[in-house]
Amino acid sequence: MYASPKKIIVYFVSAAAIVAMTVMNPVSAATSEDLDKDSKQALQSLYDTQTSAKTLSKSAKAVLVFPNMVKAGLVFGGSYGEGELIENGQVVDYYNSVSGSWGLQIGAQTYGYAVFLMTDKAVKYLKDSKGWELGVGPTVVVVDDGVAKNMSTSSMKDDAYAFIFSQQGLMAGISIEGTKISKINR
Repeated sequence: MYASPKKIIVYFVSAAAIVAMTVMNPVSAATSEDLDKDSKQALQSLYDTQTSAKTLSKSAKAVLVFPNMVKAGLVFGGSYGEGELIENGQVVDYYNSVSGSWGLQIGAQTYGYAVFLMTDKAVKYLKDSKGWELGVGPTVVVVDDGVAKNMSTSSMKDDAYAFIFSQQGLMAGISIEGTKISKINR
């Protein structure tokens, strides 16, 4: 039996929507207490595995942490998660992180990420913007193993540094560029 290209696209979009709703629904149900606990544990795990993250935390003006991101895709994809902004060891605001994509992709995965805001300018931009699209505004450097090995306090000159951690699942590649971060009420 032959299926038309339109029917195939409808099937893919429907499947992607079902996967996204199923996988992303538990993420949005977290209470502020759960999010606080998850963020604290995620940062501690990051510090235990990435000494450069721990070094950055000592001079960062604030840390934006998203402990439980969920990404799913079947041609069309997206990611969603909630996090918090921590300044001087205190949670000051809550945010969500949303991205969308399309192309050759299939699968689902979970991960976390933390953005260390190194300048007052970066913190002000986050707080003043109606939604910060990573890749626009303050310079964000995604720290991978190669970058981390060459980091020192004298080489850190950018506005923000992002670490992606705790990746689990089956989906090729991960990126935070094009991700929109918006303040939410908790």
